[in-house]
Amino acid sequence: PYRVIKIQESLGRIETRQIKNSSLSEAEFRVFSQFGEDGILQFLINNLDIKNKKFVEFGVQDYQESNTRFLLINNYWDGLIIDSSRKNIHAIKEDNISYASNLEAVCSFITKDNINDLLNKNKMNGDIGLLSIDIDGNDYWIWEEINAVKPIIVVIEYNSQFGPYAKVSTPYKCDFVRATNGRHISYYGASISALTYLGIKKGYSLVASNSAGNNLFFVRNDFLKDLKVLAPSQAYRYAFFREAKNYQSNGYISYQNILERYKEMRNYEIFDFENSEVKYIKEIDNLNPLNF
Repeated sequence: PYRVIKIQESLGRIETRQIKNSSLSEAEFRVFSQFGEDGILQFLINNLDIKNKKFVEFGVQDYQESNTRFLLINNYWDGLIIDSSRKNIHAIKEDNISYASNLEAVCSFITKDNINDLLNKNKMNGDIGLLSIDIDGNDYWIWEEINAVKPIIVVIEYNSQFGPYAKVSTPYKCDFVRATNGRHISYYGASISALTYLGIKKGYSLVASNSAGNNLFFVRNDFLKDLKVLAPSQAYRYAFFREAKNYQSNGYISYQNILERYKEMRNYEIFDFENSEVKYIKEIDNLNPLNF
């Protein structure tokens, strides 16, 4: 496995040099990211004038697969990573990467009430290069709350099940954990339009999404340069991967299609930003998968 990773790192460095003048859609490659995020981030950091080469990422599990590990190894950035599992944080601290780089790993369940304190306590303040958010739930609400740092790039997960048009998110619950209390595993996070709406309020523009249909890339407006700004409908990709488990069926792979998942969630609550109120999913017309 170590040899494979070293080969991946070398290939990644070669591709990094080759994509400097390519479009974002051509930039994807994977070394440690789940899909093509490593390549998109290499494109962005090579085309933006980022002075403070620091990142924050949360929802990293054991950090073997992440949006920032390649930045740490390939570009020698410093970073803070946060995960709620003590087992995962222990594994990260036992990983050679913790000794070979300037990486701080913190165990905490992130809420609106503690996120800025966590950042401040770990000396993450002001301008930083990158913030990556993937917590399968309160992503919108946590990004909205963050003011301790002003990242130049924000990578954030969206839920393509909610379509390209509806501005919606699962309502904020401080203890939200995906696929618990009988909820469908596809019930989490925010739509692409909701996150674009929030990005605009915070001074960011949507510049890319990955082909897999689960991550968005925002750049702070004062660093945009000639990057093309995308509308949600332009960046939207329906996620090609299946949600792995249907926990209502004892954890077996369900192979449900988008309409079947919608039918199971239609009576779940969703926050509608157009009207600033909680509704049922079935009440949001442009969220129905038959309409996109």
